[in-house]
Amino acid sequence: MIFSGSRLVDLNMRVGQHFSSLLGFVGIFLLSFHSFGESTVAGEGGADGNASMGYGDAFVYGLVEGVTEFLPISSTGHLVLASESLSTPEDQEEAVYAYLIVIQAGAIFAVALLYRKQVLSVLLGFFGLDPRGRRLGFNLIFAFLPAALLGPFLDDFIESELFGMLPIAFALFAGAILMHWAEARRRKTHPLLSFDTGKSLDDLTLPSSLFIGFLQCVAMWPGTSRSMMTIVGGYLVGLSRAKAAEFSFLLGLITLTAAAGYKGLTKWEVMTDNLEIGPVVFGCLVAGASAALSVVWLVGYLAKRGLGVFVWYRIALSLVVLGFWYWGIE
Repeated sequence: MIFSGSRLVDLNMRVGQHFSSLLGFVGIFLLSFHSFGESTVAGEGGADGNASMGYGDAFVYGLVEGVTEFLPISSTGHLVLASESLSTPEDQEEAVYAYLIVIQAGAIFAVALLYRKQVLSVLLGFFGLDPRGRRLGFNLIFAFLPAALLGPFLDDFIESELFGMLPIAFALFAGAILMHWAEARRRKTHPLLSFDTGKSLDDLTLPSSLFIGFLQCVAMWPGTSRSMMTIVGGYLVGLSRAKAAEFSFLLGLITLTAAAGYKGLTKWEVMTDNLEIGPVVFGCLVAGASAALSVVWLVGYLAKRGLGVFVWYRIALSLVVLGFWYWGIE
């Protein structure tokens, strides 16, 4: 697509404004978490600072999870940052990190309701009553297989080595570069940005689904974003923006359910010993409500605008996280 000189200048000015606004917002956002966390520990933890996670913390975790889970900006990365900024007591870190995966149950339920027609179609397909649903179901299974096979073997390494500020900052920045490249590549083949052209889910093949599934495995690195990797994968196999997002959401139902179930089973005793059931459930409900709003917004925005704004957001956030790491803010 060819831009005139004035339009190009105007575009650059708008991008610069987006970048500055995002950087300021992210900085205030995370620093507010840090301040809120200190006040929460001081107010609820008493002298020893070992209070269990309260409703305030659960609300923050639920809101962050719901808003970011299906946006291409990494929900796990944001939740880890929130946990660090909320000053989680050291003896509860394992329980809270497990909860950061289990809380995805709320977002899963929200998407299942929003895409209930597709979910029902897949279920009917496996009973031989809906050929299109059966085809979609097998594509989703093939896309899920890589994560199902690799996830259990990588879980301990990821939890011990990659849940930190520096790995998250790296993943955020690398993801921004990948998204920029994918969006630029798409615009060369689909130059009319206002039209969301491309393949439908009926055109998706099993090898293409498996390819998307392997890209999803990269998102096990906190800060990468499962949504980002699967949407980019959809781009690369020729899906339209809206259909790439739809396949990402439907695949998320399977992947996130498996991840939350696995973490819930393996860390159940740790969570029940350290966390109260009330805040845990409350956080999941908040995650569900905010995820529904986030998904509806993303589908409409992505079809018209693409991934550009999320590139700038990830770059801004990676710089903020790098600052947290450099100055030792925890």
